[in-house]
Amino acid sequence: MSTSAWTSVPHDPPPLRATGGERARYAPADFVTLLWRERGLMLVVFLVILVLGVGFATTLKKSYTAQSSLFVRLGQEYVYEPRAGDAGRGAVPNSDQVIQSEAEILGSGELRERVIRKVGFTRIFPNAARKYAGATPEGKRKLIAEGRDSIGKNLKIETAPDNSIIRLAYQHEDPEVAEKVLNTLLEEYLIYRRTLLIGGDNRVLQRQKDIFSRKLADADAAYQSFLSTNDIADFNAQKTGLTQLQSQIEQQKYSVDAQLQDRTGRLAAVEAELSRTPPETILYRDTDMSASTKLAQLKLDREGLLARYTPNAQPVQDINAQIAQLEAGLAAGRTNGEGARRSGPNPIWQTLQTTRNDLRAEVAALQKVQETYAQQITDVNSRLLRLAQLEPQFNELSRDRDVLSSNVRDFTVKEQQDEAQRQMSAESSDNIRIVQRAVAPSTGKSLKKPVLILSVLFAGFTALCVGLVRMFLRPGLQTPASASRTLGMPVLATAGLKR
Repeated sequence: MSTSAWTSVPHDPPPLRATGGERARYAPADFVTLLWRERGLMLVVFLVILVLGVGFATTLKKSYTAQSSLFVRLGQEYVYEPRAGDAGRGAVPNSDQVIQSEAEILGSGELRERVIRKVGFTRIFPNAARKYAGATPEGKRKLIAEGRDSIGKNLKIETAPDNSIIRLAYQHEDPEVAEKVLNTLLEEYLIYRRTLLIGGDNRVLQRQKDIFSRKLADADAAYQSFLSTNDIADFNAQKTGLTQLQSQIEQQKYSVDAQLQDRTGRLAAVEAELSRTPPETILYRDTDMSASTKLAQLKLDREGLLARYTPNAQPVQDINAQIAQLEAGLAAGRTNGEGARRSGPNPIWQTLQTTRNDLRAEVAALQKVQETYAQQITDVNSRLLRLAQLEPQFNELSRDRDVLSSNVRDFTVKEQQDEAQRQMSAESSDNIRIVQRAVAPSTGKSLKKPVLILSVLFAGFTALCVGLVRMFLRPGLQTPASASRTLGMPVLATAGLKR
C-alpha cells in the first residue's frame, strides 16, 4: 500500500492532503533529478526562445555614430539691452547658463524639424519613404513629427560644468546620413540661434517708433496751433525779449525821471532868478575927463615956464598952485561929472528868459517821454502777464513734444543699432566656433552579439523556470528521499511507474 502512494498516477488524489496537508520537502539532489525528468519540455522552451532571439538578432543592423563639438563663450546677444530706459543694462549670465541655453537650442524640436526638411525625410528615414510619399499633408506632418522625435532619441548632447565645449553625437544606420544630419544640424543651429536670440527683425522697435512718431506729430500740431492762435513765433525768445525790453524801458524811464527832476529844479531856480532880474539896464555911460585934461595941460605949461623962468619965479609958483589945487580937487572927486549914458534890455534877463524857455521845452518833452515809457512799461507788463498765463500750457506742450522727440530719437538709435547687430551677427558668430565638424564614421556598432548572448541567457533562464514550475505542479512525492523527509518515515522499496 505504501509503494502505491509513491508511484501514483496523475489522476490519483495527492497523498499530501491525506497526510494532513504537509508540503513536500526537497534537497538539492532532488532538483537535479526532477529537472532531468522535465528535460524535454525545458529543451523545447529553450530552443523556441533561442530561435526567436537569433532571428531578432539577425534583423539588427550596424549603426554609425558621427561626432562633433562646439566651443561656446559669452556673446553680445546675451548682454541685456533694455528696450526703454537703462535699468539692468549690461547684465550677463554666467558661463554655465550660456552653455545650458545653447544645449537647449541644439536639442530643440524646431531645429530637428529644420534638419529633416533640409536633408530630406526620405533620406533620413528610407524605411518610411514609401509611406511618406503616399501620405496626405496631415500625415506628412505627423511623420515629420515622429522623425523629429526619432532624431532626438539618436542625438546625444553632452556638457560639463565649467567647460565651454558642447559635444554632439548622432547615430544612424548610414554613416553618410549620420554625417549629413549632424553637419546640417550645426549649420541650422548657427542660423536658428541668431533668429532666436537676436530676433528676426526689428518690427517691435519699428512699431513702437511709429507710435511715438504719430504722437509726436499730434504734439507738434497742437504746439503749432497754440503758437499761431496766440500770435507767438517763439515763446521763449519772445519772453526773453520782452523781459530784456522791460528792463531797458525801465532803465530809460528812470533816466528820464532823473533828467526831468533835474530840469524841473533848474527851471525853478531860473524862474526865481528871472523874477529878481530887471528886464532893462544901463548899457554904457561916458566919464568927464576935462579936469584930467586941464591938469595935464597945466603940467605942460609949467614945463614951458621952467624953460624960461627959475622954479622960484612967480609965474612958475602960480602954475604950481593951480596944479596942486586941481590935483586936490581930482583926489577929492570934486571935479568928477557925469557924461553921456545909454540904457536897454538887460542881457542877463534875456539869457535867463532863454534858459527858462529851453528848460520849459525840455521839461515838457521829458514829461511826454516819461508818459511814453510808462505806457510802454504797461504794455510790456501786460504782454508778459499774458505769456505768464500761457506758460503752463506752453510748458506742457513743450514737455510732451520734447519727451516724444527724445523717445523717437532713442528708438531710432536702437533700431539702427539692432539692425547693425543683426547684420553683423548674420555674417558671423564669433562666440560660437565649431571645433570639430562631423565626418562619416568608418566603423559601426551592432547589437547582434549582445542580443545573442541575452537570448541564450534568457532562453536558459526561461527553460529552467518552466522546469521548476512543472516540477512543483506535479502531484505526489516525486522521489523516495523527498517522501522520507516529508512523511518522516523510511522508504523501504520503490516500484516503477505503471503505464
